This record gives sequence, structure tokens and C-alpha cells, in this order.
Amino acid sequence: MDFAFTDEQRMIDETVKGFFSEIATSEKTRTAMAADGFDRALWTAFCEELGLGGVNLPEEHGGAGLGMVEFAILAEAAGAQVAAIPLLGLAMASDAILKGGSDDQKQDWLAALAGGEAIGACTFDADVSVSGDQLSGTTGLVAHAGVADLLIVGTESEGWLVRTDDPGVTITVHTTMDQTRPLATVTLDSAKAQSLSNWNAARDAALAAGWICLAAEALGGAQATLDRTVAYAKEREQFGRPIGSFQAYKHRLADMMIEIEQARSAVYWAACAMDEGSDDAALALNSAKAFCADTFFKCAGDMIQLHGGIGFTWEHDAHLFFKRARSIQTLLGSGNWHREQVAKTILGEAA
Repeated sequence: MDFAFTDEQRMIDETVKGFFSEIATSEKTRTAMAADGFDRALWTAFCEELGLGGVNLPEEHGGAGLGMVEFAILAEAAGAQVAAIPLLGLAMASDAILKGGSDDQKQDWLAALAGGEAIGACTFDADVSVSGDQLSGTTGLVAHAGVADLLIVGTESEGWLVRTDDPGVTITVHTTMDQTRPLATVTLDSAKAQSLSNWNAARDAALAAGWICLAAEALGGAQATLDRTVAYAKEREQFGRPIGSFQAYKHRLADMMIEIEQARSAVYWAACAMDEGSDDAALALNSAKAFCADTFFKCAGDMIQLHGGIGFTWEHDAHLFFKRARSIQTLLGSGNWHREQVAKTILGEAA
């Protein structure tokens, strides 16, 4: 595989990094956190003005017709700013419908999701009962369900589309550690649902997109913690010299950089594997999610420590990165679960 960006990908990378650094400011993120965890102005600008909400969707469904590498570039840039947007739900819901939905479902939802007119959220651990075209039961903690228009509700064997404005849907939003990606419990009481015809394909596509989204966000966040810490190391002085000149401090920064470069390779290996239909796709996806989440968490912790006392304060953004990193570690499978899948894949190949 060729891991070098094309000219088009480099242009997308520069564009989205500039976009998020300019618009997804700390002030706006904190304003969103104080409300419902959703920066609507940022989301509208991202989907409508930038036009990249459907970057990996076919053009006939309102997308740009690109791939998961381009999507990973977007997620990395969003993660670098801890952007309060429902990017995870967009990735999972749109890919699930694209790969497992009917023609009518694609027509009804894909363009709306890509254009930001509809917000999607997904849960695959629902405890529900089915009666005709109605669902009853509860789901686990669902990211951004509180602002979603569409829920993809799934069990191990079946999946459905549910509109959140259905009278049988009740959403209880919780106060969670990462307020930029709030979680909610969804209760269904005879809620009308549309079955996804190919649930296995829908579930696999949604999980793959979700893992790439989280891994790329973690990569962007980890790089941002390093960049901000390096900048602080050049400004803060102790004993008459910048603290970044001390050997022990430089060693910690070097360790962060090495981990981040490995995480970068993992993300784009997984994205390339998906785009190229590689046999290594499952191995790459599990590896990327586990390694990048742990790297981000370590780097976010290092950022706090290397900033000293100020890094522990509410006013400093270090805690935003730390909380996002901890959240990513637990979403869509823990690191231990993903490493177990990697081991099973490797042992299966050996056998």
C-alpha cells in the first residue's frame, strides 16, 4: 500500500485543518458543552459550506465519492480541536444505510445525513422486542442520541431505522465525562421501525467506519497535545531557561512523538485497507482503534503533567483532550477487546 497522500488528499488535509482550527475554537466548544454538546454552527458550516459531510458516500447520494482515507483526514482534523459535532454518528449511520439499506432508505436518508439536514446515531447492544414493525425496549449509552433525527438500533441478528420524533421514542441524556460527545439512553415503546434488509453488511460497515473515526480522532487529538505542549515548553521558563531545554522534558516529548507516528501509520493503514478491500482490513481496524486510543490517552496525560499546575485547571484545554481520550478508549470496544480480535486474527491465519 502507498501511504503517501495524493495531491487531492493533501489539499483536503490543509483545508479541513484550517477550517477546524479557525472555527472549532475552545470558546465555542465550551459553549456547546454548557448546552447539549452540539456545536450546530460548526456542523452546518462543515456539511454545507465545506461540503464534506458525505466525503465517502457516492455522488448519487449527495456525497463526494471519495474514500475512508479522506474521511480519516476529516476525523483527524476534528479530533485535533475536540470538535463538538456528531461525526461518529454520521460515519456509522450513513455507512450502515449505504451497505445494508433499501433503495428507499438510501434515498430518504443519505443525502440528508451528508448535508447536515439530519443527524444519525447508532447502537448495537439494544435489548428490544419486535412486534410487526414496532420496537419496544431500551438501548445502551448512545453518542449524540439527544440531538439525533435517526437512530440505527441493532441486536446481534437484526437492525432497524427509527425516527427520534416517533411518539414511542424517549431519549434520556446523561451528564458524562466527555461533554463534547454526550451519551443518552433510548427507551422504545412500540416505536415504528424500518428493518435493514442486510443487517450483517450494515453492522460491519458501521463498525468499520466508527473505528476509523475514533482512531483518526485520537490521532488528531494526540498530535494536538504534543503541538500544544511543545509550544508551552518554548514559552515557559524555569531557572532562567525554557523548560523545553531540559533533557528529561525533551525525552517525554520524544516519546509522545514516536507513539503518535505509529498511531498515524495505524490509522491510514486501516483506511487504505478499507478502500482497497484488503484481506488485512479487520486486523488493521482492530489494531488502529486499540493503539490510537491508548496513544491519545497517554499523550493527554503527558500534556497535563508537562504543563504543570496550569494543566489541571478547568480554564486550560488539557482536560478537554484528556476526557475525550478516555471516552474514545471505551467507545465501540475496549482496547483489550480489540487486541483480543487481533490475536484471534493472527492465530487464525497461523492455523
